[in-house]
Amino acid sequence: MSLKEQFGKDILITGWGHSKFGKLTDETLESLIVQVATDAINTAGIEPGQVDEVYVGQFNSGMMPLAFPSSLALQVSPDLANVPATRVENACASGSAAFQQGTKSLLAGTARTVLVIGAEKMTHAGADVVGAGLLGADYDMAGKSSTTGFTGLFADVAKHYAKRYDADGKLGDVLGTIAAKNHRNGVDNPYAQLRKDLGEEFCRTVSDKNPMVADPLRRTDCSPVSDGAAAVVLSTSPTGGTAAPVRLAGFGQANDFFPASRRDPVAFEATRVSWQRALAMAGVGIADLDLAEVHDCFTIAELLMYEAMGLTEPGQGALALEEGWVFKDGKLPVNLSGGLKSKGHPVGATGVSQHVLAAMQLTGTAGDMQLANPRRAAVQNMGGVGIANYVSILEAV
Repeated sequence: MSLKEQFGKDILITGWGHSKFGKLTDETLESLIVQVATDAINTAGIEPGQVDEVYVGQFNSGMMPLAFPSSLALQVSPDLANVPATRVENACASGSAAFQQGTKSLLAGTARTVLVIGAEKMTHAGADVVGAGLLGADYDMAGKSSTTGFTGLFADVAKHYAKRYDADGKLGDVLGTIAAKNHRNGVDNPYAQLRKDLGEEFCRTVSDKNPMVADPLRRTDCSPVSDGAAAVVLSTSPTGGTAAPVRLAGFGQANDFFPASRRDPVAFEATRVSWQRALAMAGVGIADLDLAEVHDCFTIAELLMYEAMGLTEPGQGALALEEGWVFKDGKLPVNLSGGLKSKGHPVGATGVSQHVLAAMQLTGTAGDMQLANPRRAAVQNMGGVGIANYVSILEAV
């Protein structure tokens, strides 16, 4: 049973906008929001006054003084005056949280057209401010000092994974292969922050240019600090825009317990449940997907996604790389955009960006990233260490 069959209406992505990701010193949070919102409205072929509601995904967590950005979208046009606008926050999944809130407004019938924006400015802040801000998304480390920040938390995940599953000591090479894959994919993404094919040898090797950040995670295993924004228009019917609409076939959300002591460090159980819920609503399985954009804030996270989505059994994620399944010419290409690893990770923007890049694939507008005739895509976005989890299943119309 699809979303349309369950709720009796379509949810369509009818327009989108996407900024460059990176260190955008000439941009403000406001300029980024206005840029992508304007592009989304224009590509949807609608007038600003047709927007019934606005959701803005932004994490912030003290990384910038302005912590109330919801009405910045109204700067697009005077015709947006008095439109309801709400900031949505769920750590690094804030963008997908905003997307699902917009979806639920449409399903509830309180809106017919919703503008969803994800945006973040991070690079202006010092490393200590960014690190402390991101650690606010961890129950055990919030407010505490750390020399490795969130990298250290995912390094602990990698250590637990190695202890349980990596008897041959090959995890470092596996993670290096994921990093190299995503850097290679990112070369073809004009929005990406890091557009350089680094090669497997470089990504697998600790060096002056690729130091260990938190053992066993090297610099190439970590997504960069980024600025950027993305936006989509969600509608219940086609709007006659410049690109074909994309259908939301199913979605899922699941949250895990916040204290690390209450979670299996490598099971990512709530992530698995979010996948199951989205696939069940869409009435499809993993074999029915043509591509996936997943949350690779660190390479160990992407490895765990292969297992959480059901592509492999637990502990066997490396098989997806060994068999070539997740490469561009494989049976389920993962992170054709370069992922967070290469594209960048302006945390509030990430979930919306993933939906935009998947929609571009399904409408044949992804340029050098384009697959041949994909029909169905998955988007997976995560906040914290497997805490807040969102999955969307998108289909070409």
